[in-house]
Amino acid sequence: MSDQIVWAPSACTLPTAERPLRVAEFDALFAETLQAVRRKSATRLRLELVSAPEHAARAAELAARETGCCSFFTFTVTVAGGGLALEVAVPAEHTSVLEALRARAEAAITS
Repeated sequence: MSDQIVWAPSACTLPTAERPLRVAEFDALFAETLQAVRRKSATRLRLELVSAPEHAARAAELAARETGCCSFFTFTVTVAGGGLALEVAVPAEHTSVLEALRARAEAAITS
């Protein structure tokens, strides 16, 4: 699938067989918790999630595992003012990966 190529660039060290499972984890997080997607810039994305301690823990755990194989990602989980956000940043050379993530997130909201 072409989005898998964009989703997992050559910089990714996750074994190829595990990549669809990781994508499915992000898809499930989005389907179950995502409320809004905001593109902050070409290199930054803000995902607003349903605020709950278990969602914050799940987002943080998934983000930590993702940076283990794709170290170019920077994830920030913010819990403030009754809200929960997962911000994702990438260097300019990986904006296509961020765009693929945004597209998957927006598809989860509309489905």
